Amino acid sequence: MKKVAIVQSNYIPWKGYFDMIAAVDEFILYDDMQYTRRDWRNRNQIKTPQGVQWLTVPVRVKGKYHQKIRETEIEGTDWATAHWKSLVQNYRRTPHFGEIAVWLEPLYLNEPPSHLSQLNRRFIEAICGYLSIQTMISNSWDYTLVEGKTERLADLCAQAGGTEYLSGPAAKEYVDEGVFKERGIALKWFDYTGYREYPQLWGDFVHGVTILDLLFNCGRNFQTYVKYMK
Repeated sequence: MKKVAIVQSNYIPWKGYFDMIAAVDEFILYDDMQYTRRDWRNRNQIKTPQGVQWLTVPVRVKGKYHQKIRETEIEGTDWATAHWKSLVQNYRRTPHFGEIAVWLEPLYLNEPPSHLSQLNRRFIEAICGYLSIQTMISNSWDYTLVEGKTERLADLCAQAGGTEYLSGPAAKEYVDEGVFKERGIALKWFDYTGYREYPQLWGDFVHGVTILDLLFNCGRNFQTYVKYMK
């Protein structure tokens, strides 16, 4: 029995993203998909005294209307220092800021990679390391890609030796369950509901912010507020 998930890379994703990684045996970063603007690929949210704020990695999109996520280049390096300053400003009073900053700060202040996929994977792997997630992380281009939206997902899962495919609930709108059934692969839907609130700075609780918010506030106690990261 091998569980597989196939998801585009995101920038410093929220806790649900990492719960999905922890729930499977192999997590395939699906960055052969087209890059979409104003999405989670190159931005995420933090809590501030003024409310939720976006941290956005600038990327080169002019004239690149059909580029894949893995082809998307990062524009400049000044954003990295600015993002770290924003995190320091808004989270330095949290109980576990120092513990997290030890490994997080170098990711920002060392020279960032040239492409968005590389950057996202750098942060995802570092966060997985802190969370003690042992799941194998691979890239979609490590495999052969066939045509067809659902057919490609099912075939990727099969190539990875998967017997169960775990998908986010939003994919119900376009995934053809019959394609997985034909391949003998069980299709399961991930449930993002039921997360407990944790001590959080700055006003009303918000679930959909970067997982860094949980780590700064709770440190190793994160396990109390997630589902699969144990």
